[in-house]
Amino acid sequence: MAKPQFHLSWFLSQGYGPKTWRGNWPGSDVARWMMPDLFLDLARGLERACFDYVIIEDSSMVPYTFQGSHDTYLRYAASTPKLDPAVLVPYLAQATKHLGLIPTLSVTEYPPFLLARLVNSLDHVTEGRVGWNCVTSSNDGAAQNYGHLAQPPHDERYELADEFADLVTRLWDAWEPDAVVIDRDAPMFADGGKVHPVNFEGKYFRCRGPLNAPRSPQGRPPICQAGGSPRGQEFAARWADTIITDAGSIEAMKAYRANVRLRAAAAGRDPDKVKVLFLAYPLVDTTMDAARERRRLMHEDANRHLDMQLSGMSRLTNIDFSKFDPDEPLPELFTNGHQSSLAKWIGKTPREVASSYSNKMGIDFTGTADHVAGMMQEIMQEVGGDGFLFFNAYFDRRYIMEVCDGLVPELQRRGLTRTRYAHKHFKDNLMEF
Repeated sequence: MAKPQFHLSWFLSQGYGPKTWRGNWPGSDVARWMMPDLFLDLARGLERACFDYVIIEDSSMVPYTFQGSHDTYLRYAASTPKLDPAVLVPYLAQATKHLGLIPTLSVTEYPPFLLARLVNSLDHVTEGRVGWNCVTSSNDGAAQNYGHLAQPPHDERYELADEFADLVTRLWDAWEPDAVVIDRDAPMFADGGKVHPVNFEGKYFRCRGPLNAPRSPQGRPPICQAGGSPRGQEFAARWADTIITDAGSIEAMKAYRANVRLRAAAAGRDPDKVKVLFLAYPLVDTTMDAARERRRLMHEDANRHLDMQLSGMSRLTNIDFSKFDPDEPLPELFTNGHQSSLAKWIGKTPREVASSYSNKMGIDFTGTADHVAGMMQEIMQEVGGDGFLFFNAYFDRRYIMEVCDGLVPELQRRGLTRTRYAHKHFKDNLMEF
């Protein structure tokens, strides 16, 4: 049975980068895209609407897969430029009190100790509101930026990630909850008997430990993961507190959630402690016609720039889609990149794929606030949980208000989403229902 309420989160796709630079939005200063102002407005809106968390997507490269050049990516500001998401987190924390904040940090780019220390530090300064979006980078360009020739094979990346997550969580646990004493008279700041080296030795990593900072407020900050392939789902079911995935259809949502819950149980976890959130791109307006017209214009713009869509597909898969006839079905292809995405595209024409890739929305959440809220209610009742992950790669302040002050109040009126935060820490709010 569906839970009485479901969770809401926001995926900051295209990361900490320029958003509405091609739109003529009043009051926007495109040249200052790197300043946090728009993202602060977003965070405040999400907290007004009692969202669980915001994920800041990231990648650390200027892509060059499409046509063997970075020109298309730079022309459209597509997947580049991006600033480091960890830099944005303290700004968002100062503007909010409850919203969970999840930077993307890659296991193939960070040393485990550095990542464990960074997340621990952010959890301290946000008083327990940080998570970790654990990703395995898939593009060879990023690997080359870090001194490697290419990314490891797909399944090996998850083997590496398993070991990485094991080490990081051990480092987070190295200080016992009551290790910090702060007894001036003794004197004793911390009890050395309650701080433990980890002495980790694995196939890929070794680390003495412990962290040189106390246990963070949440102990183990929540881990987020997007497991698409079978190996990715296995990893997510073992480690993730929240999993993000596509919402292509109700049947696909039900099947994915059921599979992940089975895998979590097999790994000895409580499936109810793994929150699966499905991507959704809601577009709401005052009338159905107005919303549909905006969606039509959005598709029209995306289809007018086929090269932009094909370049994004190329980046995801490490396959140059400029080499294929846009109107001929794609043959069987292999990738060391995003295998779950590529599998959905085989047999379709690049133009068809690009058209669907441009909106990435799966189920079409377009209409009035009442209409879209009703759709979400019916879908969650059938799927069983656990919520939606909203996204809009090039949002503006109007869109923030339409979602946070238009759609979400209707969800709240129906009793579908929370109207207040019950807990101080992010993980506790995530596990509330």
